[in-house]
Amino acid sequence: MHHPIIGVKHMTSGLFSYFLLGISLSAPVGPINVAQINKGIKNGFWNAWLVGMGAMIADVCMMLLIYLGITRIFEYEGVKLAMWTLGFITLGYLGYDSIRNASVNISADINAQSKESLSQSFLSGFLIAISNPLNIVFWVGIYGSMLTSVINKLGKQEAILYSTAIFVGITCWDLFMATIVHFGRKRLNLNMLKWVSIIAGVVLIGFGLTFGYQAIKSILSLLS
Repeated sequence: MHHPIIGVKHMTSGLFSYFLLGISLSAPVGPINVAQINKGIKNGFWNAWLVGMGAMIADVCMMLLIYLGITRIFEYEGVKLAMWTLGFITLGYLGYDSIRNASVNISADINAQSKESLSQSFLSGFLIAISNPLNIVFWVGIYGSMLTSVINKLGKQEAILYSTAIFVGITCWDLFMATIVHFGRKRLNLNMLKWVSIIAGVVLIGFGLTFGYQAIKSILSLLS
C-alpha cells in the first residue's frame, strides 16, 4: 500500500519536471523568441508577452488535437507538404515585414508605442507557432508519446494536470522574456534598434527557407 505523502511527493516532483520541460521548450532561440524580441523592442512588454501567449494558444490547440487523437492526419505526405509550405510563407513574410519596417516602426522616443496593436502581436505569435512544422513535430511526437504514457500509468486527469504544468512553464518563460526585452530596449539607441529588427527579420526568413527546402523535398518524394 502506497503512503499518501510519498504519492504527493511523487506527483509534486513530476509536476515540477514538466514545469521545467515547459521552460526548456521555450528557451532555445527559435522563431517565437526572435519575434518576441523584435516586437518587444519596438512596442514594449505587452506586445512581447502577447507574442508568447499567441504561440501558447497554438500549442494548446495542438495539445487538444493530440488529446482527441486527430493528429494522425499529419502522417500524410500531402498534409506535411501543406505545413512546410505554410511555415515557409508565414515566416518568410514576417521576416520580410520586419526588415521592411526596421526604420519605419521605430520612433525617436523609444518609450513611445508604435502602430502595432496587441492583437497583431498575439496573432503573429499564433501564426508562427501554428505554421511551424518543427513545433507540430514536437507536439505530435514527443508530447503525444508523453501523454499516452501518463494516461496509461496515471489516468486522464493527471495527464491534464501534467500538461498544465508544461504551459505554466511556458508562461513563466514568456513573462521572463517580455520583462528582459522591455527593460533592455531602454538601453538601446535607434540605430541598434534598427539592426535588431533587421537581424530578427533575417533569422525568421532563414527559418522560413529551411521549411521551404523541406517543402521541396516533400514535393520530390510525392512525385517519385
